[in-house]
Amino acid sequence: MPTMTFASTPVLHADLASFVSFGEALTDMRRVGPTEWRSHCGGSPWKVAIAASRLGQLSAFAGGISKDAFGQELWQRSVDASLDLRFIQQFARSPLLSFLHEPVPPSFLYVGDDSADLHFRPHALPAGWRHALRWAHFGSISLTREPLAARLVALAESLKDEGARISYDPHYRLSMDSRYDRTLERMCRIADVIRVSEDDLCGLFRCRDYHLGLGQLAAWNPKAIVLLTLRDRGAQLFHPKGDVSVCGSTLEAVTDPFHRLDVADATTAGLLFSLIRSPDGSPDDHLRWAVAAGAAAADEHGVHGLTHRRVEALALQIQVAPAELA
Repeated sequence: MPTMTFASTPVLHADLASFVSFGEALTDMRRVGPTEWRSHCGGSPWKVAIAASRLGQLSAFAGGISKDAFGQELWQRSVDASLDLRFIQQFARSPLLSFLHEPVPPSFLYVGDDSADLHFRPHALPAGWRHALRWAHFGSISLTREPLAARLVALAESLKDEGARISYDPHYRLSMDSRYDRTLERMCRIADVIRVSEDDLCGLFRCRDYHLGLGQLAAWNPKAIVLLTLRDRGAQLFHPKGDVSVCGSTLEAVTDPFHRLDVADATTAGLLFSLIRSPDGSPDDHLRWAVAAGAAAADEHGVHGLTHRRVEALALQIQVAPAELA
């Protein structure tokens, strides 16, 4: 058994996070020269938690990280973002690494055989966390990495049964082939919120027309709120109260692959923050917050540079219109 370090307590704390993002935190390795690589803290679920915390939501990332220098950097960035550290488990295992060896189109290689993320144990989370939880977020490659994937899907389903609201962002990668189909369906059926891009839909459903994938999401879960990002054509929010859209996209001007990932994760966090803060708010306002958070994360600081004031100011400038299927 791996050695694990985590902060736990036998009593219920009133300040336990009501929003928890589950999955992987990893180290992105980016080629900066013929023989040089530079490390960046990453992992979509981890960055969604960071972004939500930066916006002012009491947040936690729940996952396993290593005890080495890579893990310590993830820990320190989590401290800097005021995440609830009791949900992070550190193991004496290797780190999960992601290598971006081709920036255009982005091509990622993941290295993490028996790495720390795979040893995450939900039963070791702080006492009372389920009682405090209101929203849980899942997605990305953690749902492809066994035995972690099965553990997380089962956890998501149990949290849904207990009344928590579920957010899901698949973040398509090449490993999400036909073996991922069952996980995709299970997560879509329980999700209250689903964030996808048109590229995600084409990859996940192995089709050229993303509308086919969008239709399948609606068939699986017609009540879900779906945020669809459309490359340079903006974003659409499909909501029970009405479908709305924003023209143009922050991604159009962002060429760096890591910055694009930060924009996507900040967009997810912006939507969730708005839904948590104003559950009865209008679809227009929810989409404004999602797009504004993505825009605010488009610079070199990414999700780490988000502030509530900046996103709120940007949201006031965003024009929303009734959606027309693109």
